[in-house]
Amino acid sequence: MYGYLQYLLFMLPAMVLAFGAQMLVKTRFNRFSQIASEKGLTGAEAANLVLRAGGVNNVAVGRVSGHLTDHYDPKENKISLSDSVYGSKSIAAIGVAAHEAGHALQYAYNYSPIRFRMAMVGITRIGSMLGPILIVAGCVMTYTASAAGHELGLFIYALGLVLFSAVAVFQLATLPVEIDASSRALVALERVGALNEDELKGAKKVLSAAAMTYIAALVTSIMQILYYVSRFRPRD
Repeated sequence: MYGYLQYLLFMLPAMVLAFGAQMLVKTRFNRFSQIASEKGLTGAEAANLVLRAGGVNNVAVGRVSGHLTDHYDPKENKISLSDSVYGSKSIAAIGVAAHEAGHALQYAYNYSPIRFRMAMVGITRIGSMLGPILIVAGCVMTYTASAAGHELGLFIYALGLVLFSAVAVFQLATLPVEIDASSRALVALERVGALNEDELKGAKKVLSAAAMTYIAALVTSIMQILYYVSRFRPRD
């Protein structure tokens, strides 16, 4: 019972933040999805405009099924826009599409933070799956009778914590990448006159709400790490 309460003490604030961030994204996207841009550009057209404004002409723009499943794939060099963004003329759709084009520009200009984030993908996947298992196993082993088991448990615990910490490092690296992509998008939309001043403010609100989800993910990982540390009690 105490362990459950301790977990809630660490994780409840993070869960509340994550839920609030998701609701903010949903609310703002729905709100600005109801407002068409003055120039009537679609999300796909906006993405292409941002690419051309950045001098990038070799990135494909296509459609992907789902809602807010938009992404840029550097391997295929393709921007995939969701059904709610690709053909929509709303401010929200234009903002999201331009943001994905911002990621394409980052790769085209060899933006170092996004390269670092991509390099972290492999170790992050391993850390998210194997880290918690090693942490639990290490904690159990520190309570074994033998001194050798205790020392091995400490090592396994530390290894698990390091691996799981890679998740937080990855999410920390994601923040500047996402913020920069949005900044590139908004600057390009303003430069080419795709959105007027009020519309740009709306697009910025949508993208800033999306950034909050990445902050919430980082906070969640940090609180999980702190929880694991708090639960570890080396044998005297």
